[in-house]
Amino acid sequence: MMRRGGAAAVAAVLVLAGCASAPPERFYSLSSGMGVPAAPLARAGYYIEVPAVTVPQQVARNQLVVTTGAGRVDLLEQERWVAQPAAEIGQALSLAISGELGTIDVFRTPTPDKAPVYRISTNVQRFESAPGRYALVDAVWSVRLVGATQVLTCRSMAQETVGAGYDELVAGHRRAVGRVGADITQAVRALAAGGKPEC
Repeated sequence: MMRRGGAAAVAAVLVLAGCASAPPERFYSLSSGMGVPAAPLARAGYYIEVPAVTVPQQVARNQLVVTTGAGRVDLLEQERWVAQPAAEIGQALSLAISGELGTIDVFRTPTPDKAPVYRISTNVQRFESAPGRYALVDAVWSVRLVGATQVLTCRSMAQETVGAGYDELVAGHRRAVGRVGADITQAVRALAAGGKPEC
């Protein structure tokens, strides 16, 4: 009996030690630090609407999916987004664009009668993460004044060189999303001014 009890105790200690040595999960966000307003909110005279963003199925998960070689990707269980990448990109774009334009995102929110609303739709076609090399966001997006038929459809591809480490990788993605947001911001501003922007 003593031997069995001792063996059980040793086994329990080993299990606890294994749990204690498991690496902690780390969580990352693309929207952190985005969207410092360039002007007082809602002074632009119009609103924006950023519906849900779409992303490739292979990266539509909380774990970071990284490129490690030609045709090879790794799924990192300990390195995670705080939300699905589509939600992270959508929020980061919303904050970046609304902050730069000095307006607010009214998606799923009532607006005053006859208030101009520019709908921004985004389809991310590539979202690549290569630690120590690059972070890439390749997106097709469109801007349309709600109620109008004119639509501007463009493509933005932003690739940022990144250093080693996942913090650097996420910072690179944040910069890449910011560059896409800057392209969209320029288009919305031109449309709101009555211009005919081109990609």
